[in-house]
Amino acid sequence: MRVGIGYDIHALRKGRKLVLGGVTIPHSKGLFGHSDGDALFHAVVDAALGAGGLGDIGEHFSDREKRWKGVSSLVFARETVSLLKKKKLRVFQIDSIVVLEGPKLSPYKKAMRDNMARAFGVDLSRVNVKAKTNEGFGAIGKGQAVAASAVVLLEKL
Repeated sequence: MRVGIGYDIHALRKGRKLVLGGVTIPHSKGLFGHSDGDALFHAVVDAALGAGGLGDIGEHFSDREKRWKGVSSLVFARETVSLLKKKKLRVFQIDSIVVLEGPKLSPYKKAMRDNMARAFGVDLSRVNVKAKTNEGFGAIGKGQAVAASAVVLLEKL
């Protein structure tokens, strides 16, 4: 077994879609980023890459490369699964936290879990998404950003 930790944060901006866990959530602002800005998937991808000793998300999916512009972060997940497979590893479990002031994520967490389970090839019972606020503190607390962190456990094939 191998474990990795991932983290990501993106600014909220008008004119962007709010995509978290592969789910488009109705909101007045969305996550700014080169890809779809899905901070949750980015944190999970980063954790999986770290657990596999494969560096970080920026090394594989650089915001300097045009091919990743506007792409769904589910693509990053599939590519990461492929990289792990080459090392005879697979994702066994995902635990994650999204930190934002709003909107409430309760209605979307099941769909987020479903998307992650499918993208990483993990049984749904081993995928968890938690949502927290930042209690009004900092950029997240002021509704200017969304952050996510994740822990991923890998197993040998």
